[in-house]
Amino acid sequence: MKSYEPRSSSSCAACKFLKRRCIPNCIFAPYFRSDECKKFAKVHKVFGASNVSKILVEVPEEQREDTVNSLAYEAEARLRDPVYGCIGAIALLQRKMVELQHDLAIAKDRLARYVAAATATTTITTDHSLNAHVSLPPLPEFFSCGDFNDNFCHSSSSQLSLTRHETVDDFIQIPYIF
Repeated sequence: MKSYEPRSSSSCAACKFLKRRCIPNCIFAPYFRSDECKKFAKVHKVFGASNVSKILVEVPEEQREDTVNSLAYEAEARLRDPVYGCIGAIALLQRKMVELQHDLAIAKDRLARYVAAATATTTITTDHSLNAHVSLPPLPEFFSCGDFNDNFCHSSSSQLSLTRHETVDDFIQIPYIF
């Protein structure tokens, strides 16, 4: 919770924006400092000053700062994406997390197969010589995407569609996210 130091004669951001005189017990003053006019403008545009005031009155005083921060974040997200707001950002991040977990599972599976193959090769060659060297196939070249979007980047011209239960046979078919 912000400390309630005595304010100077300047108004809070809400009262400046609303062009009214800031009273000593202004509900907005502790949470919208005089230099945070843009923060209040966004919250006011999405929720309205009256609604924000009602919300702050209903919320316990120790939770008001978190409430204002949440309102400010939601207002900024709602202005960027009027339909989904912050839920759109959360859904995008969750979708990316699932894709990355899928890629990690594929990579772990391949690594386990190559280690098993290398171990089998090493076991066979150590019978013939003690200084056996196992070489793995070279890594593919990495290609970057021209634009950053939700699609996977592929090094081949054909589009590869993977499901969770499919395995890919070589490194060239691994989807890379850039």
